[in-house]
Amino acid sequence: MAFNVRAAEVALVGIFPGKAVLTIDGGAPRILAPGQSSGAIKLISIERDAAVIESAGKRERVLLGAQPFAVGGDNGGDGAVQSVTLVADPRGHFVVTGSVNGAPITFLVDTGASSVALTTQQAKTAGINYMAGEHGYANTANGTVQTWRVMLDKVTINGLTLQNVEGTILPAESGVALLGMTFLNRLNMSREGNTMILKRRF
Repeated sequence: MAFNVRAAEVALVGIFPGKAVLTIDGGAPRILAPGQSSGAIKLISIERDAAVIESAGKRERVLLGAQPFAVGGDNGGDGAVQSVTLVADPRGHFVVTGSVNGAPITFLVDTGASSVALTTQQAKTAGINYMAGEHGYANTANGTVQTWRVMLDKVTINGLTLQNVEGTILPAESGVALLGMTFLNRLNMSREGNTMILKRRF
């Protein structure tokens, strides 16, 4: 049973003409049309591969097939999501859609990475002037490469946002961004089977 003291976990599991299929807090699928509600969750609109939902006056865009998205809830009165639950993929990896400075980015949760790591292309998309960052070097599978240490204004996963997160930019045009310890160290992490719960520290 969901209470207003925490955010609801919402996933978009299906779309067909005029309807969206949502799961809320891991419950049975609910079929909603725009304007309809299930508990505190209201479906606002449907797109080709996403839906816009509203909870507690806050609207979020949820992608079809993406990780459950934490929305709404009573989060200490500041409107910020305080915890998220991630589910491992078949390989045991925790992959989550998020954003850096508002630019969409897919992260791989990596407790072995010392910081949030982005490619140069991802940094450009997020509007980061990484060339002005502190130069350094890192050992990779391709040898030693030059890196840039920067401060990321805002990093968000499933509605949970942290500001002023240290990041490392790697010289690559493509690749998966790593959600490393400069983000994770500011949260309480717990794991139960194939789920990981990240909670904001107060």
